[in-house]
Amino acid sequence: MAVHIDEIAPDLFRLSLYIPQANLQFNQFLLRDDEPLLYHTGLRQMFPMVKDAVARLLDPASIRWIGFSHFEADECGSLNEWLATAPQAEPVCGPVGAIVNINDVADRKARVLERGDILTTGKHRFRFISTPQVPHGWDAGHLFEETGATLLCSDLFLQCGNVEPLTSASLIDRSRQALREYQGGPLAHSVAWTPLTAPSLDQLASLKPQRLAVMHGSSFIGDAGGALLELKEMFRDVLAGERIRDSG
Repeated sequence: MAVHIDEIAPDLFRLSLYIPQANLQFNQFLLRDDEPLLYHTGLRQMFPMVKDAVARLLDPASIRWIGFSHFEADECGSLNEWLATAPQAEPVCGPVGAIVNINDVADRKARVLERGDILTTGKHRFRFISTPQVPHGWDAGHLFEETGATLLCSDLFLQCGNVEPLTSASLIDRSRQALREYQGGPLAHSVAWTPLTAPSLDQLASLKPQRLAVMHGSSFIGDAGGALLELKEMFRDVLAGERIRDSG
């Protein structure tokens, strides 16, 4: 297995590791700036490979911020290994994530971002958007890089397979297929339709992102706001319909 590196926006690199057994890409995103940011750490067992990939772009010890959407092994499983590698690094998350997980599990306390707070890394500005249960977890949130209009969108637009790094083609059919496969298997109900789902996706779409940095599958360039509205309708169709059938 090898980590593939692709620059999907100026100084924003996608570090992708395909795991055939899961038929999934696991993508980390590295921002090269005055205060480098790593978004997603990958699973703990991936740490040596991800670290080697980061070293091809910058000194791993220079990482300043480590972000993720929610508490999950592939989002932040090697957080403590990264904190040991980068002496100045701090986890970045919302208040729920800090209170219920990170400030106990992590070897260093989190930099807490409230809804709408800005993290500046040098040339780049990241706005924290709180989206409970979207994609999943009550601590869920997303970082929106305002300078280049890139939304770090975690498990939204999940796609199976070893696919291209960046596309301008619609991701909806791939995401619908993956979601339906998951709903019918052992990972069913990983994403749920709740009263917060539509408002959260509307909020993300209103940012008018131009890129989506996707954790599993291809990232996207184009009308990313429109893509998020399409995702909302697809979720409504697949997830809300599933909920109605289950309750019946």
